[in-house]
Amino acid sequence: MFCSKCGTQLADGAAFCTNCGQPTQPTAAPPPLSDPSPTPVAPAAPPAYPPPAPPQQPAQYQWQTPAARSPVAYAGFWLRFVAYIIDAIILGIVGVGAFFPLFRANIHAFTTQNPWEVYTSVSRPLLAIRLLALMLSWIYYASMESSAWQATLGKKILGLKVTDLAGNRISFARASGRFFGKILSGMILGIGFLMAGFTERKQALHDILAGCLVLRQL
Repeated sequence: MFCSKCGTQLADGAAFCTNCGQPTQPTAAPPPLSDPSPTPVAPAAPPAYPPPAPPQQPAQYQWQTPAARSPVAYAGFWLRFVAYIIDAIILGIVGVGAFFPLFRANIHAFTTQNPWEVYTSVSRPLLAIRLLALMLSWIYYASMESSAWQATLGKKILGLKVTDLAGNRISFARASGRFFGKILSGMILGIGFLMAGFTERKQALHDILAGCLVLRQL
């Protein structure tokens, strides 16, 4: 160490300078070196609010899980034919009760004893009866197949139901298109109906045109 006044070299620990008598001052200890390692940063706290849930699809587009979905299969030609016979009997009973007074009041419209004249005659009373019968069938099929049952009475008895291609309930408009598509199925010698027996998903021509399926419960 050296004297701060005269610069004389002194022994370590001397209390004063041996040359000039200047008291020595103890050298202050150097400050400790700081730890070069960086201060660890605390992890960010999670947000106080949960993240937004992903948007859900409307109920009519949501698919059920395989466990919740009932097993189904496509309804073939003969099951649908039996359902048609049951519906024809029901409509026949309702039609006779509804149109018999009109039919009886216009019995004079028949010109022969031919029983098929009611289907072939072009007289106005019989044309009106046929038109009313067509409207009755349309309202019956379209309203029943677009209802919560998704089936006419004949189909309901046999465990059948009408759906769209995704297995959902159809609208009244689509059910109406399917009904009037049956006219085209019958016009081609009934081949449109027979298609339900050999197409991949047992679809008749009117089912294909309306985008529908007829399913049976297993």
